Amino acid sequence: MRNLIYITLGVLAVIGWSCSKNGTSEPARLYVDSLFINNARISDNSVVAGVALTPVVIRIVFSSAIELSEMNTGYVSFSGTLGNNYTYRRGIDNKTLILTTESRPQALTAYDFSILKGDYLGGSVASSFQAKLVAGIDSTPKYETITDDALLSLVQRQTYKYFYNYAHPVSGLARERLGSGDIVTTGGSGFGLMATLVAIERGFISRGQGFGLLNQIVTFLNEKADKFHGAFPHWLNGTTGKVQPFSTKDNGADLIETSFLMQGLLTVREYFKNGSQTEKNMCDTIQKLWHNVEWTWFQQNGQNRLYWHWSPDYGWAMNMPITGWNEGLIAYVLAASSPTFPIAKAVYDNGWAQNGNIRNGRIFYNTLLPLGENRGGPLFFAHYSFLGLDPRNLSDTYAGYWIQNVAHSRINHFYCVDNPLGYWGYSSGCWGLTASDVPDGYNASSPNNDVGVIAPTAALSSFPYTPAESMRALHFFYYTLGDRLWGEYGFKDAFCLSQPWFADSYLAIDQGPVVVMIENYRSALLWNLFMQNSDIRTGLTRLGFSY
Repeated sequence: MRNLIYITLGVLAVIGWSCSKNGTSEPARLYVDSLFINNARISDNSVVAGVALTPVVIRIVFSSAIELSEMNTGYVSFSGTLGNNYTYRRGIDNKTLILTTESRPQALTAYDFSILKGDYLGGSVASSFQAKLVAGIDSTPKYETITDDALLSLVQRQTYKYFYNYAHPVSGLARERLGSGDIVTTGGSGFGLMATLVAIERGFISRGQGFGLLNQIVTFLNEKADKFHGAFPHWLNGTTGKVQPFSTKDNGADLIETSFLMQGLLTVREYFKNGSQTEKNMCDTIQKLWHNVEWTWFQQNGQNRLYWHWSPDYGWAMNMPITGWNEGLIAYVLAASSPTFPIAKAVYDNGWAQNGNIRNGRIFYNTLLPLGENRGGPLFFAHYSFLGLDPRNLSDTYAGYWIQNVAHSRINHFYCVDNPLGYWGYSSGCWGLTASDVPDGYNASSPNNDVGVIAPTAALSSFPYTPAESMRALHFFYYTLGDRLWGEYGFKDAFCLSQPWFADSYLAIDQGPVVVMIENYRSALLWNLFMQNSDIRTGLTRLGFSY
């Protein structure tokens, strides 16, 4: 339970009866001196999270003696099922009112508790008092216990349904999020392409079913989708293929989203390249799309760095260079690997690595972090580029990327266990900060930007790096939180226990890495496929990587 701030209200009482100007007596004014919920002292307008799932006991200490015979339960009540269904008695000091609810609070449910102003309890309660109670966790397993191996398969199967059952009916591409209609995401679709290979290998769908979806997508990308110097926009209309602006000036190419999509396409090509003639034809189309991306164009007039966006209407107006450490490593690897528009090593060193300024080298939670911001950024930095790019033996002059990603994931876990901001519910089994929906929008959560929201994709996509910690999180998400978090397409996007709040959303960019990274943990399927591509090996060598 988060530490509660003990605050004394510090009000003075007017004791006894007073006289009005016309000589008539008035009831004593009663003030709330202090209030305790299950023995924890709280202040007015405070929140108490993690309240035990037992009848709630509230002690209210008034400034002077109260008269129990004049209690009015309409003035002192809970919201929801607790209501004013409580017993009450007076403490031995005659100033304390003790309430005990007749029922238990429901797990992870918020209740308001209020004391209203008015004449009761033998006096005039002079000011109101409000508090919010959040009931604790019911640790009883919500689903039948199965083996960990079976649970991993279940999570992959259920999560993959987002990309198969909820695929856009015309393009086959992944919708941006649940309810986004015709808006499909190119980067998230790249993740979905790789997840489809997992689904085939695991027997969730047949090879024919998987190929049918993949061929539908590749055909649409080739024949209908808008492209800008060979690169794709962030969003497309899944029916027409026309760009759907991500923002006013972001209505053209998005090189990072293109990279996520191309990572998926090249992995699909490796899987099917020795298949039937129809499958080989699809692979030829993928090769055409790959060759057409003008990576050097995104150096913006020959600079030694890549730029994220280009628009046919606004040109380079967004002017956002791709510099590390973030999710953009894959863009530089692909750009160096291109057989048609390859970048030079200097673009990687000066642009991505900032001539070495990408390094960190500090220790957090007894863990050395080679690259990036202090305590690591959002965990998707360790996922998106590494769905296909195998970090296990990957290194260059700046870092060993297995060491980097393990450190990043461990620090994220240790931070949540440490919980320096005191968010109730964080634990060794409830952790994972990354970009996700939050109660009032969207946030790139990290130890440096923690708003109390846990995203299941963070811990689950870190399975290769933190298998024991990720399994504890999986058990907590599935068995303990149950259907508050588990749904039609796997785990919902995010939750906050201290409010409590559970998203009703699913996002392609969060669902895809769950399927893919769990598979890389189990079999290294996607790592092995992507890394066998000869162009990728050429590019890594060009940039000075060992792999």
